[in-house]
Amino acid sequence: MTKEQKQAFVAQFRERLETAEAVYLTDFTGLDVKAMTTLRSRLKKSGGEYLVVKNRLAKRALADTGAPDVSSHLVGPTGVVFGDDGVAEAAKAVADFARENGNKPAFKAGILDGTVLDAAKIARIAELPSREVLLSQVAGALGGPASALAGALQAKVQEFAGLVEALRDAKGPENLEVDPNARTAG
Repeated sequence: MTKEQKQAFVAQFRERLETAEAVYLTDFTGLDVKAMTTLRSRLKKSGGEYLVVKNRLAKRALADTGAPDVSSHLVGPTGVVFGDDGVAEAAKAVADFARENGNKPAFKAGILDGTVLDAAKIARIAELPSREVLLSQVAGALGGPASALAGALQAKVQEFAGLVEALRDAKGPENLEVDPNARTAG
């Protein structure tokens, strides 16, 4: 790369670091081009991106941001996962791919909300349910109490209707006529 290309790469990489919801560093040792293409395709479907970087250029880009220092993890072959459309989806895509390919790539570290994550924490993030599943769980949790309230209110309305009917039966229909000249409160 020429000096200008390196500067452009650092600027673009810095911009990606600042806009991504999560950033995961991986070691892609042992993956061939075909496997890397498959991984990139899966990440794209999950709203992420995979980028192979030179450690020296990544360190330079990280130094100019407010991101925490992960330079100690920038050794050996490094691939960077940018999670743009969800923190868990990108981690899940890499973890699923790794399970199918001999634990490659392996997570080195990550950055989420200004905090450095180790490989174990990223693996736990990858185990989280998808956004759609979490939203449906929240909706179900919220729907339960609302359904119970609606049922209780309906029971009270039915009880009131029963009381009115019992009162009518007790007094007779002729005693329950409404006086059209009577004034209502309110």
